[in-house]
Amino acid sequence: MDQEEMGSGGVWPVVVRLPVEPVEAAVEADAMDAVVQVDTLAVRGPLFGVAAQSVEAEKRPQWQVVIAVTADCPQTARDSLNSLLWFRAKDDAQDRTERRALLAAVARLERERVDELTVLGTRYRIVRAEEYAGMDADGIEQPRPTDPEPVRPDWDRATTEDPIDDGLLLDPDAPITPAQAAERLALRTLAYTGSRFPDDVRSDSQRAVVTHPDVLLLPATFSVVEQAAGGGWMSASALHGSAHEARKTLDFSLTWWEPRRRGLVPVGAHRDVDARTLVAEGVDPAASELAPYAEAADQLRAGRVNQLEVEGTVYRIGRTRRLLRWGPDGPEGPRPSDISRHGPERIHPVLDEDGNILPEDEDNEAESSI
Repeated sequence: MDQEEMGSGGVWPVVVRLPVEPVEAAVEADAMDAVVQVDTLAVRGPLFGVAAQSVEAEKRPQWQVVIAVTADCPQTARDSLNSLLWFRAKDDAQDRTERRALLAAVARLERERVDELTVLGTRYRIVRAEEYAGMDADGIEQPRPTDPEPVRPDWDRATTEDPIDDGLLLDPDAPITPAQAAERLALRTLAYTGSRFPDDVRSDSQRAVVTHPDVLLLPATFSVVEQAAGGGWMSASALHGSAHEARKTLDFSLTWWEPRRRGLVPVGAHRDVDARTLVAEGVDPAASELAPYAEAADQLRAGRVNQLEVEGTVYRIGRTRRLLRWGPDGPEGPRPSDISRHGPERIHPVLDEDGNILPEDEDNEAESSI
């Protein structure tokens, strides 16, 4: 389906397919159970990333995520696009013509708040998603039984996780399951209405329902949330692509970060020193205070634990979701009311036309020639 075949009001028809494979059917059953258990949705705020589309394919609706939709402000996503194009110019450009085009785009991103640009036949756009989570009487939704888990959990801190949204295709034509369709249709009218949101934020949100009337659901993400006695749930980690990676972050926080933050382990201690090692040795004066942290982290490694309490703080692996608004021209970009904490700036050394990094004293001359 191309853009001329969109339904009335610029909304894409939803193509529904019934899950037939056993695993997919189980995932669908989990999703239906969640609908019953969740009392409300908590909107956590916007996230930003970068999607790309070939100029030759712009009459078709598909875009591909090239920078994960996890940044907390538009400029962070622009900076990531800057890096993507800079490294492509440095390592992948086939000739000077390609490198000039890439470096010209980098130069724009260093000076301007660019939300879309076309380079070498590819259209790049800063895209905006809304992060939200299901809530019930017990708090934020936890991982579902059918969310992906590794067969053999890897707790090695040196191991990197698979990137979120890696190669994700954004396609409003793609068939979806009944539960996904119900969620997608229900969220089409989602807009900020609470008085805690500034007027311009509410206005932009209501306008987006008209300009980008459809929504696409992105894969679930997971993070550590925490709740101190008598308080609400607070985010305590970055987003991860799996519940296990969030548990791995919590393991690090309990054994390494929290002991240092609380002064139980010297900040300058060797990186291998943590609550586990000091409790195992049993000679450190803080060993007894570190024991609850080491024991809690050991619980994480004993099974798929999604919640535990340490020293009056409840830690939970929270399951969050993201929706991306979609209009006649594709995914929504940043809104005027979206705030960036910093402006455009140069974040990489200057390259010449041959891909060589120039010394600092040659930077100004090279920049003036781009």
